[in-house]
Amino acid sequence: MTVTADLGVSAQVDAGERIGVPRHVAVIMDGNGRWAVGRGLPRTEGHRAGVAALRRIVKHSAKRGVEILTLFSFSSENWNRPPAEVGFLMGLLERFVRRDLAEIHRQNVRVTMIGEREGLDPSILGLIEEGEALTRENTGMTLVVAFNYGGRNEIARAVKRLAADVAQGVVAPQDVNEDSISRYLDTAALPDPDLIIRTSGEQRLSNFLLWQAAYSEFYFADLHWPDFDECALDSAFEAFAARDRRFGGLSAKVAR
Repeated sequence: MTVTADLGVSAQVDAGERIGVPRHVAVIMDGNGRWAVGRGLPRTEGHRAGVAALRRIVKHSAKRGVEILTLFSFSSENWNRPPAEVGFLMGLLERFVRRDLAEIHRQNVRVTMIGEREGLDPSILGLIEEGEALTRENTGMTLVVAFNYGGRNEIARAVKRLAADVAQGVVAPQDVNEDSISRYLDTAALPDPDLIIRTSGEQRLSNFLLWQAAYSEFYFADLHWPDFDECALDSAFEAFAARDRRFGGLSAKVAR
């Protein structure tokens, strides 16, 4: 989940850059391991190359006027990967905080995390909370890091909290609806993603933002994540701008 130490994010975005740009973009950064294996390299080198791609995309997203960028950095299922690979990914998290967070803060980017916090190693949780605390008052692009995240787990945790409030009389059973459930999700303070991008040619959500993706547009890129660059992101935005978003109705609606 490392982000660049030189984002170059401007507080002012030219109006022309925003035309056709989704307000909230979510990305499944897939294909690091396959990128490396295809080059005869260790999988960890793919993750290292993925960091470079992440730097490009964060910088370009801010330049284009994206307000919220959500990155699927580490799923709850990723703990099943080889211990050495998991350890390397945790090292990337630590380097994000130790090396890049000050620059993120200077560029007015707000960092927040979605995902299961209970049971996380205290040192990992401390790093995440440090980043959130430092950038909480920033007003630029919001960078949402989905860490130890699974969509079904998120929904289950939300329903559990909602059920507890119903049992305690905080919420009346007849008031439980889609809106009330949404308020208990990790993303309660965020709009649903307008565009979900997945790299590496796979065409599935993989347990990512299951509730929030109800009316999202999808864009599947054949490129592995380390090869996904500014031009690829612009192509995704062009495809998004050409979509007719009706949200179940008969006429297009503008989400922004």
